[in-house]
Amino acid sequence: MHVRIRKLTSTTKDDDLVLKVSKTALIEELQKMICSKLNVEIRHQMLYYRGKQLISDHRITDYDIQLNDVIQLHVKKEEDLGKTTGKENKSPNAEKDKQSRSEEKVEATSVYYQHGDRIDVIDGDHGAWFEAKIMNIYRKEGVEEVDEDSLIFKIRMDRNVETAPFEVKFSEIRPRSHYTYKFPELKPGMIVFANYNIEKPSTRGYWYDFEINQITKKEIKGTLLVGAEQARLDNCVIKFTDEIMRIEEPTLIEESEDRNKDIPMRKLPLYCNKCKDVPTKKCKECGCFVCAKKENAGTLILCDQCDKAYHISCLSPPLSEIPSEPEWYCPDCKTDDSEIVKAGEKLKLSKKKMKMVSNKEGATTNRDWGKGMACVGRTSECTIVPKHHYGPVPGVEVGTCWKFRLQVSEAGIHRPHVAGIHGRESDGAYSLVLSGGYEDDIDNGEEFYYTGSGGRDLSGNKRVSGQSCDQKLTRMNKALALNCNVKFNEKTGGEAKDWKKGKPVRVVRNYKLSKHSKYAPTDGNRYDGIYKVVKYYPEKGKSGFVVWRYLLRRDDPVPAPWQKGGKEFEMIYPPGHLEAEEISKEEESAKKGGKRKRQSSPNSITKYLSTGKKRKVEVYELSKEVEKHVALDSDNEKLWLECKEAVREGKQKFLSKVEEIFLCVCCQEVVYEPLTLPCKHNVCKSCLKRSFSAQIYVCPWCRFDLTEKYVMRVNDKLGKALKLLFPGYEAGRGTSS
Repeated sequence: MHVRIRKLTSTTKDDDLVLKVSKTALIEELQKMICSKLNVEIRHQMLYYRGKQLISDHRITDYDIQLNDVIQLHVKKEEDLGKTTGKENKSPNAEKDKQSRSEEKVEATSVYYQHGDRIDVIDGDHGAWFEAKIMNIYRKEGVEEVDEDSLIFKIRMDRNVETAPFEVKFSEIRPRSHYTYKFPELKPGMIVFANYNIEKPSTRGYWYDFEINQITKKEIKGTLLVGAEQARLDNCVIKFTDEIMRIEEPTLIEESEDRNKDIPMRKLPLYCNKCKDVPTKKCKECGCFVCAKKENAGTLILCDQCDKAYHISCLSPPLSEIPSEPEWYCPDCKTDDSEIVKAGEKLKLSKKKMKMVSNKEGATTNRDWGKGMACVGRTSECTIVPKHHYGPVPGVEVGTCWKFRLQVSEAGIHRPHVAGIHGRESDGAYSLVLSGGYEDDIDNGEEFYYTGSGGRDLSGNKRVSGQSCDQKLTRMNKALALNCNVKFNEKTGGEAKDWKKGKPVRVVRNYKLSKHSKYAPTDGNRYDGIYKVVKYYPEKGKSGFVVWRYLLRRDDPVPAPWQKGGKEFEMIYPPGHLEAEEISKEEESAKKGGKRKRQSSPNSITKYLSTGKKRKVEVYELSKEVEKHVALDSDNEKLWLECKEAVREGKQKFLSKVEEIFLCVCCQEVVYEPLTLPCKHNVCKSCLKRSFSAQIYVCPWCRFDLTEKYVMRVNDKLGKALKLLFPGYEAGRGTSS
């Protein structure tokens, strides 16, 4: 693979240094290459990738660096080498912060409340009123004139007795409601105290102030007054009409009688629906998740991730006291320090990578697997069609050629990097690659005999081996058999009477097949169109073991590359590949003592083949029907003009440009049922609907205010043009209606 080294001072990629490296190479090896090319000493180099500094004793793969990625190079000056960055930066206000102290409070008295009074206190989170009790009354020291608004009331909640007392203001409390209205006493215009559930009005909720607007025999309708600011929630219907209470106003202590009489607790929604709030019943939902007991609630701590409660004594190992940290996580939710990637550290290996032979402790191998393109990893993924898509991929023509299998995967034609069949055992096969890996394969162009997979010993990381046992009609073999238009038979196979009604299979021919077939490309991988399975059957192969054989016949309206009228398009290379190859050839020539001059600049080398001949690009012409719909789409006139500039670079470049321009910012796919907004941005109708359902009424691109009353009208002209350019791209997208 190859990477680009770019100095922090560079503004364009013309000055990039392209280096061919293995994914398993050490960063130190990369630094040595930079030193030899740019004459920058290793001690002066600081390399960064995606904001992370690269450490010399780690490898390229540790940082998940991909093909043609850019690594930033910062060149340190000599005077900067001795500087340290660990000095403490003291805040100028540190001394002031140290000297700041909380104001002292002294005990005080109120003309309305006294110690032990039962009150209602408003909760800032719910905006509702809850029962509490006054523990003490304070005022700030040094305040001479004391009024009720300057007093501080220390209270404790009646229900959650384990909760620590806290302080509130005079405006946040009032005498506890104790009188329940009889239904005839209620009149429109009254402000009362009622139970209401804002989220589920049909069930019991918390207690709020309520302004009555309308009274009927069945219901009481009005406005809910939420929070200290009395926020109004209109058209609320009270379900529990027999529990409406009177709001009590503060009265002077000497004028009130029986102020501390026993008042029953009001009904609230159940905290735990599982145990119905029964204190003696064990419950892991509202009690300790380990012992399920509710005793010693003061030693219960909640996990900030899963909200489960634990007794500190039930933890393993147990805690001696409640943790002082503001956040605490249970053993199941706590992140192990070893899983955290800290500054300068390499990425952690996935479970799949950990199983690889090269990553096992004590493993010894001389094979540098990091040079292979199959190990590079996809840099993009086809989103035009879903992964399990049958038939052609819109925008990819028969005869399209790619240098590597990785590119075939990125185009969506054949997703696996190495496997020959792509499919699902329960569904069918979507594509396959002919590469001459099996001795029983026969290729006749219009039809070919394909040998199933399996029956080989690939232990020890072998990629190729002879048949060592019989093949079975399972997994990918079964998937390909399901494409045949005949009832599935796992013993004898079957042959379709009307083979054209079978499921389509995309076929790619690899250059390795050229040893056995004249229909294979001379280099790379070529898409040869749609084939159908005519029959499948078991047979003893040349190896003496049973193999499953499949006869596939071409069923594509587009001529094959070897037929009259067929085309084999110019080879598509990964970005920067030709430039890297040219540099590699120069280095090899220099080692042999030859002098080979570069015939073109680095930024233009991708326009030439290794032979130095200019690549021929066939200008793409839009069909009349597409031109018609594009011309009618006046709302996107400028965008279509930008797309048409890519026509001279061929169909592939043009379609890639259209896909880029008309990408939905929400789903990251080509817009389906497109809406052209007043701000001239395009989004899918279904995506904007989801945005509106979340009460977000702006353009997802630029936040242009669409308002709640915006009418969603599909741009049919744009939609028809996209369907003609990408036939079948709407498969699996569904409709928004």
